[in-house]
Amino acid sequence: MKVEGLTLDPLTNMPIIILKDLTGAKALPIWVGFFEANAIALEIEKITTPRPMTHDLMRNLISGLKAEINHILVSDLKDNTFYAVISLMAGGSTLTIDSRPSDAIALALRAKAPIYVEEKVIDAAKSLDIPTQDADKDKPKDDKKQWKDWLENIRPQDFGNL
Repeated sequence: MKVEGLTLDPLTNMPIIILKDLTGAKALPIWVGFFEANAIALEIEKITTPRPMTHDLMRNLISGLKAEINHILVSDLKDNTFYAVISLMAGGSTLTIDSRPSDAIALALRAKAPIYVEEKVIDAAKSLDIPTQDADKDKPKDDKKQWKDWLENIRPQDFGNL
């Protein structure tokens, strides 16, 4: 998959990373925090900082240890929480490291490593409970359907310039 862009959830104003498969047929929205979205946006925009940010440090540590990032994998979705792993090759061994998807994606972008998503996660995300503000909890289910329809039909031009 690739990072299609970042957007804000219109209900909660929380950042969302949009992953799309290479054919554009499947999309996966992942809600993240503002700091994590900023780390991803900095890399997408190729903005350098005067000192290494956390994900730059991680990339530098991995490289300095003569290891390599094979890929990252968004591996599970439990109770509306996404899970990911970072696959590393170090000293001839493959290591799998638990990670938040936002951190794994930020690192993958910096290392130019592939991003994968388990098919079961994409399927489970179709029935994801969309986050809402407390004031919205009594809204009809049609609002959630509209939101899901919007996510399924999102296009690159909907993001503007990142």
